[in-house]
Amino acid sequence: MAIVTDRRGAPAVDNLPLDPHPIADGIDATLRTEPYIVFKHRALRSVGNQAPVRVTKDRTLRVKVIDACGMTCTFCHNEGTPVSGDNHARTAGEFGAVGRSGRVSLYLATNGARFVAAPMFPDDAFRAALARLRDALGFEEAHLTGGEPTLHPKLAAIVAVAREEGYEVGVTSNGENGAGVLPACAKAGLGRVNFSIFGTTPEELARVQNVRFRTASLAARKIEALERSIQVATDEGVGVSANVVIPDHSHIERVHRLLDRYSPQVSLRILSSLADGDKSLDAIDELLGGLGAVPREVHVIAGSSGFRISYTLPGGRVIKVKHIRPLRLPETCASCRFNNTTDCHEGYYGVRLYRDPRGTFHVGVCIQRMDLCLSIDEFLDGAVCREISTMREQEFHALTAQTVT
Repeated sequence: MAIVTDRRGAPAVDNLPLDPHPIADGIDATLRTEPYIVFKHRALRSVGNQAPVRVTKDRTLRVKVIDACGMTCTFCHNEGTPVSGDNHARTAGEFGAVGRSGRVSLYLATNGARFVAAPMFPDDAFRAALARLRDALGFEEAHLTGGEPTLHPKLAAIVAVAREEGYEVGVTSNGENGAGVLPACAKAGLGRVNFSIFGTTPEELARVQNVRFRTASLAARKIEALERSIQVATDEGVGVSANVVIPDHSHIERVHRLLDRYSPQVSLRILSSLADGDKSLDAIDELLGGLGAVPREVHVIAGSSGFRISYTLPGGRVIKVKHIRPLRLPETCASCRFNNTTDCHEGYYGVRLYRDPRGTFHVGVCIQRMDLCLSIDEFLDGAVCREISTMREQEFHALTAQTVT
């Protein structure tokens, strides 16, 4: 495997072997980066030496811009925070995981969340938070999340502020209000939208909603809104991807419907389901085999647990599969009660920015450990910020070193 590296930052070395022992005969691929990780993932078994490995540094800041959402997906982690509409009158220790809205925050019962999230505003305080985090950790992309970002009435202005502070801007959306706000966001500089697709038919979508909202007619309206949002984003020249989670083989047909429905302008991204483990990975293998997919590139992000493998289909279309590898912060995660292969679902994925109702900005490093959140001042002055920067640089160096042991 050839390694192609990120050229922004530390010097890198091209065309070096990923591992002195080739991937063959079903043996796990191993990227060894002690003391931080041993990168062993079964998804790499079938890649072999067919595809180059691209290594970049994690330069993405995830920003929760709003908590509101018009869906009630039963698997939602809500970026780790309580559902604001159900908990605005409560304090830490009283937050409820499920309330009148029907929405959930999957990890709330055990993650120690200490605040509810309030909307971001495109004001001087937000601008300063973006600038300070950019300067401290070299962030180049702001990825806007929720809740549902397209419900924010000032989303375009938020995009504009982030662009003015030197960030590329992306959004993750379920598409329920995209047709109305995405044209203004595109003019403000929005670069891409990742549309999360939880069902391609009303029946599929209804099955993953709270039982009180599990109706095909409501789900049909949500799908229609998503379709309009995808079309508007495409028409406005915004990069569009469709994200779909594959928990088991029963979801394979959904991917085929998406490939038939959307043009190659819409990038299809398959996400493995951590909760379903090998069932999900088996289903993805079955899907790729049935499609005749050929590995094209492995993209490893130094300093983030997410990695991606892209594949080329026989007709030339490219799809991507996103996986999670067992990356940990060496000090912060060492004594965590979830630090094992069963309980830690996301590993260290990256930095998240929140705002509470008092206007305080909080920085988080784990949605399963929201008790680790710090105010932006505490974070920037503290050890965790330095730990993240050091780990990212060390891992990038190790992943691109000539000799891997």
